[in-house]
Amino acid sequence: MESTGIIVLVIGAALLFYIASIFNKLISLKNRGENAFAQIEVQLKRRHDLVPNLVESTKAYLTHERETLEAVTSARNTAITDLKTAARNPTSASAIGNLSRAESALNSALSRLNVVIEAYPELKADQTLIQLNEELNSTENRVAFARQAFNDCVTSYNIYKQSFPPVFLAGFFGHRANAKLLEFADSEALQVAPRIEF
Repeated sequence: MESTGIIVLVIGAALLFYIASIFNKLISLKNRGENAFAQIEVQLKRRHDLVPNLVESTKAYLTHERETLEAVTSARNTAITDLKTAARNPTSASAIGNLSRAESALNSALSRLNVVIEAYPELKADQTLIQLNEELNSTENRVAFARQAFNDCVTSYNIYKQSFPPVFLAGFFGHRANAKLLEFADSEALQVAPRIEF
């Protein structure tokens, strides 16, 4: 009877350690995702800080393009609000979805502003505007890299959570919903080859 008790105790301890390792791995993957989102947050804040400078630099030239400037400012403010909400809970699918839509709207508004700027050669040649555009492009690249890192972490978390045997324990440990990837509208457009017509 003693050897049976020892075997049961060893199996129980091994099972307990295995369950603890699943719990620890889920927490680790969740925290990596939150850290990766924090990197996105830093880059998006940098981008959001550049937008008012861009708007101010173009105001003198674009007095009759007020609607475009207001759209950029409004889209920026919405993106800031949604970024703060998502930063509080980066695993919330609705918060990430709202942030994705807000950033897509900001991208769209900035694209419209760039089209307007193209119509003003003296504005396009302005050194301040050139520097701001370079910083904005650099920040866009950083956002893309940070978003890819975040999406990689989210994918790893979701795969582990849905695999066997963690799938049976994840809900018990509070990991019920899948984390949502951060996708912007431009990510789909980038995958479509440009069409050239003569």
